[in-house]
Amino acid sequence: MSGIRLGVESFPTYEHGIKKEWIIGNGLGGYASSTVIGAGTRTYHGLLVAAPENSPGRVLLLSSLDEELSLNGEVYRLATHKYPGTVSPEGFNYLSKFILAPFPMWVYQPDVFTVKKKVFMVHNSNTTCILYDIRSRKEGALLRIFPLTNSRSFHQTTRSRDLSFSQKADPAGVKLESSNGFTLSLSSNLKYHRDPMWYYNFEYDAEKQRGLPFQEDNFNPGYFEGRLKLGTSRFFIAASTGDISSFTLEQVEELYTREVYRQNLLAFNSRLTEPFALKLLRATDTFIVKNPSTGENTVIAGYPWFSDWGRDSMISLPGLTLVPHRFEAAKSILKNFSRNCRKGLIPNNYPAFGGEPVYNTVDASLWFIHALGRYFAYTKDFLFLSDTWETVEYIIDNYRKGTDFGIGMDSDYLIRQGPQLTWMDAKIDEWAVTPRTGKACEINALWYNALKTASKLGTLLSKDISSYESLAAGVASNFEELFWNPETNCLFDLISQDETGKQIKDSAIRPNQIFAVALPYTMLPPEKEKAIVDRVEKDLLTPFGLRTLSSDNPAYVGHYQGGPESRDLAYHNGTVWPWLLGAYVKAYRKVHNYSKKSLEDMRVLLQGFDSHLETAGIGTISEVFDGDYPYFPGGCISQAWSVAEIFRAYVEDVLGTKP
Repeated sequence: MSGIRLGVESFPTYEHGIKKEWIIGNGLGGYASSTVIGAGTRTYHGLLVAAPENSPGRVLLLSSLDEELSLNGEVYRLATHKYPGTVSPEGFNYLSKFILAPFPMWVYQPDVFTVKKKVFMVHNSNTTCILYDIRSRKEGALLRIFPLTNSRSFHQTTRSRDLSFSQKADPAGVKLESSNGFTLSLSSNLKYHRDPMWYYNFEYDAEKQRGLPFQEDNFNPGYFEGRLKLGTSRFFIAASTGDISSFTLEQVEELYTREVYRQNLLAFNSRLTEPFALKLLRATDTFIVKNPSTGENTVIAGYPWFSDWGRDSMISLPGLTLVPHRFEAAKSILKNFSRNCRKGLIPNNYPAFGGEPVYNTVDASLWFIHALGRYFAYTKDFLFLSDTWETVEYIIDNYRKGTDFGIGMDSDYLIRQGPQLTWMDAKIDEWAVTPRTGKACEINALWYNALKTASKLGTLLSKDISSYESLAAGVASNFEELFWNPETNCLFDLISQDETGKQIKDSAIRPNQIFAVALPYTMLPPEKEKAIVDRVEKDLLTPFGLRTLSSDNPAYVGHYQGGPESRDLAYHNGTVWPWLLGAYVKAYRKVHNYSKKSLEDMRVLLQGFDSHLETAGIGTISEVFDGDYPYFPGGCISQAWSVAEIFRAYVEDVLGTKP
């Protein structure tokens, strides 16, 4: 697959280097991540953030490895850390290259040494391996590597007074047991020396900027040591929650070869050859993981901090699994959420990865039916469709009759919902930042699409679909009249009622209306669909997605920054979301009659993300961007639906590869 290479011009200073981050996953929800210069700037950074099998949530176990080379009294430290008032050591000054192809590699060049360091994770194992290839032009040099460990939730920070470790050491490594019940094993072909100590007051710049706790301590149990020979020496360090005491250099190198092969196989199976598409394909892999409680596949909504969300999983499913022909994974994801459907609602999310689900969402179930329809379009899997049909009926029946959270169909066939159930769900304490209680335009576009999709799929299964057609006709007969705003020539975002029962129509220009054009089944006449796309293009389109609110609205916030409250205020009030471009591209091509010019316009728009792949999360796409120029990225460095929808739109709507 295509790789990304950064030179010293990309990280000339500490401040430049910490803006670029990398992340790799293990297929279990665990990951390794840091900045390209090796400085941890988040509580979420670490070389082994594990997803333990019997413990909901993810745990930081190995924060970093501090390497130092010494020769003739000179010591060269490759690590980079931030402490109060200082950066020390400044190993990034020796860094000449960062390469992601497909896993991260660093090239350091201190004096007479060239150090190549590779990091990869073993798929379906909470194991990170680090390979060193060190060339020395002089004899007698000594290598020491100091592991900095921890044992905490990846959301939190640790102080030495709150945690203790015991260790069982031998020359090949050490097994650490923490006082809070987690185990970390370290092994190497270097010799291990026990020398326990705490390192105090690390500072995490990103957390400080986000208004969150940003200082912590890490435990160093000892160090690994070995002499370098003249020429090239090769070493490894492995970190795992399991037993790795028998690992050898040859085994670790073989594991690396297998992981590279697995990545190359993904590219081969996708049948894609276009370079930008292959870059996006590589970014999709980390999101597809096993749900610890069900054993089925699910989707991590975003790295580093999100768990699996129903809405995000269903929206992302076509791009993550169908476009790259990972049909078994798609089936497993659908099965996972289908099995957890309650009262017609699939889970909104699992607050602790592997924990119990919560169901406060109005749109996830409607996106489920859409995703099932796309799955069938790609696979023609009648058997799975038949097995899942009961869930489709269950969802529609509950929405029609009414279910939890005030979700249900009114006499006008349109769906209403209670507070904070759509994707615009930010809250500050109990205050809804973007209140959307009532009838939302995209929810009813999804409701109509779900009914028509069910009608088509039910026909293929020889089911009686007359009630679905009748309901869809009812929705269509009322949608346009209720939601069309002749003053703005687009849709009202929300129809609600005040305390007296008086109807209120929200005329704010938001991107939700784009789904009334982009979904497979829509209700509006062509001229009104074109008017919606024109309005969205004029007021909401940016190079990296759609604004969540037009900039002329008094509630508009153009920068997503600061502490939790200021970020929540901006989250859906102007902040740009890349995932919305998927629907925009489809709608734009549709209303421009799939012209050659519309194809080239959308190709240029989507390829604009190529430069972003080297800007924030290396090789991936951020969760959000500022609404104002220059559109700085923010939020998660790697967001599932950002990657999935840009990838899907590029392959399906630009390259034209679709069922």
